[in-house]
Amino acid sequence: MNEKKCTGEHSVHICELASQKKHEEITKLVKSPNYQCFNCGRVADLEENLCYPIKFDEIPTFKKLYVTK
Repeated sequence: MNEKKCTGEHSVHICELASQKKHEEITKLVKSPNYQCFNCGRVADLEENLCYPIKFDEIPTFKKLYVTK
């Protein structure tokens, strides 16, 4: 997979917060995750906290495993 460019304000992305060891802040952002970053695999409640977010139900593997018709 080719890494995509970061979208949005990188300073609020979980990867950046992790590099700054802001783990308490990260915990607040991942209570009910709905998105996964296609670059690093981290998850977040909101897409604005990831560089290249994709909604869980748009991930092909997730659909196969968890979405029922």
